[in-house]
Amino acid sequence: MARKILIVEDDPDINALLARIMQQQGYEIVQAYSGTEGLLRVEGDAFDLVLLDMMLPGADGTAFVSRLRGELRSGTPVIVVSAKAGLSDKVDMLSLGADDYIVKPFEPEEVAVRVQAVLRRSEGTSHAAAESGDGEERYVFKDLELNAATRRVTLGGCEIVLTASEFDILRVLIQAPDKVFSRERLYEMVWRSGYYGEDNAINVHVSNIRKKLAAVCPGEEYIKTVWGIGFKLS
Repeated sequence: MARKILIVEDDPDINALLARIMQQQGYEIVQAYSGTEGLLRVEGDAFDLVLLDMMLPGADGTAFVSRLRGELRSGTPVIVVSAKAGLSDKVDMLSLGADDYIVKPFEPEEVAVRVQAVLRRSEGTSHAAAESGDGEERYVFKDLELNAATRRVTLGGCEIVLTASEFDILRVLIQAPDKVFSRERLYEMVWRSGYYGEDNAINVHVSNIRKKLAAVCPGEEYIKTVWGIGFKLS
């Protein structure tokens, strides 16, 4: 069955272009032209991924992701596609729970590759029940436990809800807890595509992981920054 992608973009030409790119990759497409329409779509149907503009009528991109991750408690991957190229815009959206951020104007090949990468990472979440079984791939570090088959993370027995990007970053780190990973290496291993200089994306996702772990265990550090190099488990 083809993956279903929701495109939320108010510019008809860009919406149509994104639709063509996705259809050429074999995806099923649903189009929305405002944030409000996009939210109605996700409330009434299941999607494998959302391509989201920032500046939208009705609910803007920030409000869309906030409601998706908050009130709707949805883990559907979101890739922001926006003309807003400021560092603060990227940080804000990634901090809210967006999985990736593409700046307009974009190359069709980049959009296709990034969608493929995010869908690859989220596949384990959507098919967790089918993948669980006797051969579970589990990692334990201190009180932190990661189950790769079910894509479930617990800390001291309390479940930690991570986005697809956050889970895969933590999975890389916990597989080799004594190794320091550069931001570039983490990006390449998690996104499995060309490195786009997105050091900041890694920083924000690691910060999100730290906050979620600290909310459960505030007195313990689990991810250490090795200045000038990258990150490792602490």
